[in-house]
Amino acid sequence: MTTEPDDDGTTTTAGGTTSAGRAIVLDVIGLEPDHLDRGLAPNIADLVGEPARATLEPPFPAVTLPVQTTLATGRSPESHGDVSSGEYDREHDVAAFWERDRADRDRLWETASDAGLTTGVFCFQHLIDTTADVALTPSPIEDEDNNILEMNCWTNPDDFYDDLREELGHFPLHTYWGPGANEESSTWILDAASEAIERHDPDLLWIYVPHLDYDGLRHGSSDELDDAIGVVDDLVGEFIDGLRGDDRWDETVVNVVSEYGFHDVDTPVFPNRALRDAGLLSVMDDGEGGEEVDLGSSRAFAMVDHQVTHVYTDEGSVDDAREALAPLDGVERVLGGEGKVEYGVDHPSAGDLVLVAESSAWFQYYWWREESDAPYYATDMDIHAKPGFDPCELFFGDSGLASLDPTLVGGSHGRRDCEGFYGLGGPAAPASVPETVDARTVAPTLVDVLDIDVEMEFETDPL
Repeated sequence: MTTEPDDDGTTTTAGGTTSAGRAIVLDVIGLEPDHLDRGLAPNIADLVGEPARATLEPPFPAVTLPVQTTLATGRSPESHGDVSSGEYDREHDVAAFWERDRADRDRLWETASDAGLTTGVFCFQHLIDTTADVALTPSPIEDEDNNILEMNCWTNPDDFYDDLREELGHFPLHTYWGPGANEESSTWILDAASEAIERHDPDLLWIYVPHLDYDGLRHGSSDELDDAIGVVDDLVGEFIDGLRGDDRWDETVVNVVSEYGFHDVDTPVFPNRALRDAGLLSVMDDGEGGEEVDLGSSRAFAMVDHQVTHVYTDEGSVDDAREALAPLDGVERVLGGEGKVEYGVDHPSAGDLVLVAESSAWFQYYWWREESDAPYYATDMDIHAKPGFDPCELFFGDSGLASLDPTLVGGSHGRRDCEGFYGLGGPAAPASVPETVDARTVAPTLVDVLDIDVEMEFETDPL
């Protein structure tokens, strides 16, 4: 592969030396090398031989959006700016999850499309308005109170969801996240991807397969998770059988990647409670009898995301916030300026402080201590209203759809050591890969395998 060094030390891809005609990326969340070693995923093991399997080293934080953007851009969070699955708008004092625009952050499915390939992507984050030729992301029509009026998906082409609905029925949103989350959504996504292959024949297709994430978070290492591995392996096996039967199989490489693995956890940590006790976080009436955090009046606020927390402070309050948070049981490190550089999240979007949990701990966003003081959305499925990721939404609650019992959560991720799986299979795949693969290597390797010229600067060379 030919590369050209840039002033900042990165490399610009200028084409590859090996070529496949089609690349399929299966993002099987939570898959780990041990799952194949223990014989729990025979279909994936059959596809990806041992010399072509590796441990994936995710970026920090090893949570959904930072990892997805790293996989698709070949760059680290401190470069591409997705340092969390949420974003805090300092100017307007608003914290929001899953709502950031992709802006000018082109990912491989966009740049490869510009380079002349037909590209597709299913259910990755921030897909609305992507220029991928075939794309789908759930986008239900809601009223002003976030009640779903009609199930819908945003797609390229515009009428693609209408076609899918006729073939497969509506996207099963209630099984995609929440207490009813199960394999039905992964089945629908893979079936829709098969339809995309038949109708649009993409040269590069990225597919998000979420099923393992549910039981990884619910149960951690468990019989339930082992059963879920078998379920998703069967689904992947059926999808691969369909690929094997089409006329492009001989030119196909399949990249199986998992974003991250899980740690078993038993210690929920509440940084916003500690900030409130220290007089740094303020609350106000939410209008329905509960307490809402008052971001505008708070001197410090913690935006939690699994095992990582970004702490945003007013000028002059950083040391007070550190003093309140560092002693908490379950906090391993409090990263300041030098720590953020060390961990690769030194970006303006990052918190003034970044908390890293111990391997058996995770962060919950709660600032109240009595359930009667919880804000109205705490027991709802309301991922956009909550200023932090809430895995308790995977459990039915006593007084609402979502539980308020954080002790139910059995697994989490986000630390640098939440290693996942990487593998290449199919007739056009390389015969072997290194034992460990940096997540930043995935995009340049796909460019190399497909032998295309793209306008992207990568931080690593291909495998």
